[in-house]
Amino acid sequence: MAATLVLTTLSACGGGTGEPVVGLITKTDTNPFFVTMRKGAQRAAGQQGVELQSFAGKQDGDNEAQVLAIENLTSYGAKGFLITPNDSKAIVPSIDLAHRQDMLVIALDTPVDPPNAADATFATDNYQAGKLIGQWAQAKFAKDGKQAKIAMLDLNANQVSVDVKRDQGFLDGFGIDVGDANKIGDEKDPRIAGHDVTDGAEDGGRTAMENLLQKDPSINLVYTINEPAAAGAYQALKAAGRDDAVIVSIDGGCPGVENVKKGVIGATSMQFPLKMASLGIEAIAKFAKDGTKPQATAGKDFIDTGTTLITDDPQAGVEAKNSTWGTQNCWG
Repeated sequence: MAATLVLTTLSACGGGTGEPVVGLITKTDTNPFFVTMRKGAQRAAGQQGVELQSFAGKQDGDNEAQVLAIENLTSYGAKGFLITPNDSKAIVPSIDLAHRQDMLVIALDTPVDPPNAADATFATDNYQAGKLIGQWAQAKFAKDGKQAKIAMLDLNANQVSVDVKRDQGFLDGFGIDVGDANKIGDEKDPRIAGHDVTDGAEDGGRTAMENLLQKDPSINLVYTINEPAAAGAYQALKAAGRDDAVIVSIDGGCPGVENVKKGVIGATSMQFPLKMASLGIEAIAKFAKDGTKPQATAGKDFIDTGTTLITDDPQAGVEAKNSTWGTQNCWG
């Protein structure tokens, strides 16, 4: 079924305009982050005079559909593609195949492994995004004179780079020794009540929060991988009669910013998927025109598309914008 879907997409859309073809391959086509990314890519494609072909996995972790999309883009003669990899390591052989056809490959949001297997990565500095909410939480708990008991609501068991960097950035920002910075869950700090996984979904956030509350009912600070997981965690806390716990997250989606305004989320780090996609399309269009490849941000191995802390409870020494600004700049 997946093969039929991808091939039908190409035969229905491909080649009619005579414009250079570029691909966008996202993890799924349902997550608002990727929906926004696709909109940004479509807009940029129109501006740059290229033809966009969009593909997605059936669910988070679906590497097979992404491999199939690359094979079809390769056979179709695309100039390059943008990809948010579902499996950063397993996708590399398919990227190598694309390179043998002189295609430009750009990772969006999630780097491939190794990162230099792609020609460039346009992404949030996920470690910095985590660090910002960690610094905010540390300052808030210090000001309130509270000792934190922390629940860590991560993505999944695969320890993909986005998950690891956000988790470890938060702990670093809060002042906790992370142990191995490339591994989730090896820290020894007694303030951490435990880790659980959410699949980045509201239902997963609720279940993970319920599990950790059973383990330690004293939890009063909740880190979440993204805002859907944060919404689920809030539901579990509310059902348990806990209105005193602070939730922090990362995304900057409009529902998440609204939850900051409502007090559901204390602070979130906003990322900019529209910018990632539009800059990626511009880069492939330029490559198709004159062979130029994008260069990484100075001092980093990727192109940093920025992150901004959003909160209505600002803390001294932590730069942030309020939810009004967040509403004006959110996505989804």
